[in-house]
Amino acid sequence: MVEASSDTAPTPSQSKSLLKRLAGPSSTKAGQLLKAQNTTRVSILQNEKKKDKELTERIKRLLQTQNTAMKEADLAQVESTVSHVLIELESLRDTSQIIVHIDADAFFANCELLYNPDLKGKPFGVGKGVLTTASYEARKFGVRSGMAAFIAKKLCPELILLSIHPQRYSDMSKKVMAILARYDPDMLVASCDEAYLNITEYCVQHNVTAEECVFEMRRIVQEETKLTVSAGIAPNRMLAKICSDKNKPNGQFHLPFNSQAIKDFMVDLPVRKVPGIGRVLERMLESIGVTTCGDIFTHRVSIALLDKEFGLRFMLQTYLGIASNVVRPYLREERKSIGAERTFHPLADKDKILQKLEEVAEELENDMTETGWAGRTVTLKYKLDDYQVFTRAKSFERWITKKVDLFATGKELLLPELPLKIRLIGLRVTKLKDLKLSTDSGIKRYFSGPTEQTSPRKKRKISSENNQDVDYNWQDCILLDGDEEDCKTLEDELLSLTKKPASPRASAAPEGAVPTHETKPVSAKAAGKKRSIESQISCPLCGEKLNTNDNQKVNAHIDFCLSREAIQEADGQSPDAKAKSKSQANAWSWFLDPKTKPRSKGK
Repeated sequence: MVEASSDTAPTPSQSKSLLKRLAGPSSTKAGQLLKAQNTTRVSILQNEKKKDKELTERIKRLLQTQNTAMKEADLAQVESTVSHVLIELESLRDTSQIIVHIDADAFFANCELLYNPDLKGKPFGVGKGVLTTASYEARKFGVRSGMAAFIAKKLCPELILLSIHPQRYSDMSKKVMAILARYDPDMLVASCDEAYLNITEYCVQHNVTAEECVFEMRRIVQEETKLTVSAGIAPNRMLAKICSDKNKPNGQFHLPFNSQAIKDFMVDLPVRKVPGIGRVLERMLESIGVTTCGDIFTHRVSIALLDKEFGLRFMLQTYLGIASNVVRPYLREERKSIGAERTFHPLADKDKILQKLEEVAEELENDMTETGWAGRTVTLKYKLDDYQVFTRAKSFERWITKKVDLFATGKELLLPELPLKIRLIGLRVTKLKDLKLSTDSGIKRYFSGPTEQTSPRKKRKISSENNQDVDYNWQDCILLDGDEEDCKTLEDELLSLTKKPASPRASAAPEGAVPTHETKPVSAKAAGKKRSIESQISCPLCGEKLNTNDNQKVNAHIDFCLSREAIQEADGQSPDAKAKSKSQANAWSWFLDPKTKPRSKGK
């Protein structure tokens, strides 16, 4: 450990926050702070010091802004405004839906136990450089996910480090999700080891309580997969996720569905427990006196004055325990990016770094091909051996999908930065184009009739008993403590696994559902004739029948008609042009004729 000089030594408050950053959520456990001090390498320590110092400066500016606003604002008016917002939000509370959050217990670790039962009862972690998870025996020593392996080994010298086995986790995840889909085919898969379900319909149809349903669900998962899951039952997704952590491992927690019980539950809840509040926002809230959700109400005026920093409505919703209760699969059109990255022992050799970059480019090409995406902006991400993260990006006029383009772009962005010693490299593509959408474009798309899908948020639901495979990438689902930025959703879209019955949640037929009925076979000749008729359209200008199978001829014809119409209009020969000219003349006649000009009032 390199001693810090006296002029750079952190203040006691900075030391406390720095150690909390290093130790993570487990920093309050006995002996954790001392161990973190004795085991942190210089590179990590310096990087975390830099981040902590930047955050401290940001908090100073925040407090200055708060003091200025408190002096200048009408505090009574601000408090009155906040009260009205609270009343408005309370009126929006909906406790009619039963939302369940299922979270597998130490998922990667328990998957490894299935293949190596001798690990039972021993402290072990999954991952060589950075831990993706740790067994519950290891967590007793302060070992956690997202922790550097060398720190974990210092905290727990007996810790066993295992390599990551992606296929194992993917296979087990599919089995667990298939079981959960029996209770809600439209469930939301949040990652490979967690999902949200709306079991309102299931409970009504099977005449069971929410607790009975979830208990049965957990029992079946354990019987069929030998894995345990924990569950939270609540009126919305935020509360369900919080509740699923209450009785871990292999437990469930049911929050009463009434306003007062929810407020009582939230009042003493640490703000860090709320999804969306990470360690940075936690420290900023702590600086103004907010450590629990109940403190939000106490300091509501300060939060209102600092709305741009905290978001008043979000914080008040957190205090009230109000959030979305909509559970549906992610839609393809909601995806903003697709990427791949590799973590490895620090490398300084140029050729080895480029080899890793080429592997990432190949993996990304395969993912983009399989999932049907192209993009126009390629971003290179790399992490130095001191854990500093940098990105470089380049945009194109054309669509990028191939390995050769991805690697060439990444190499072009990386070479000017060398020499470097890096431990992570990745590529990400944004400004996406969905290659699975119809390729019809131009005039053919203009003449196509209205489609059934009239809104990007109204996606056709697919019900198929044979469609049991959920295609996703296991690497997109690793959830690390306090690393929300790098956490990516497991899958953009989860196809319904069983046909959805009518229920209180959807009393009418499911929107966009495909009706099932028998159809008579059509001969090839009749089918060809039908296609021929459907491929003809009428020109909107001259009425001539056009064949849409020849896009070039259709465009040429339309260009000709438009040009002819424009020439006639310029010469005044077109009937439409003459009528248009006459109507315009009539429209302005009142202005040109003083006798018909309207007089303004009072003249």
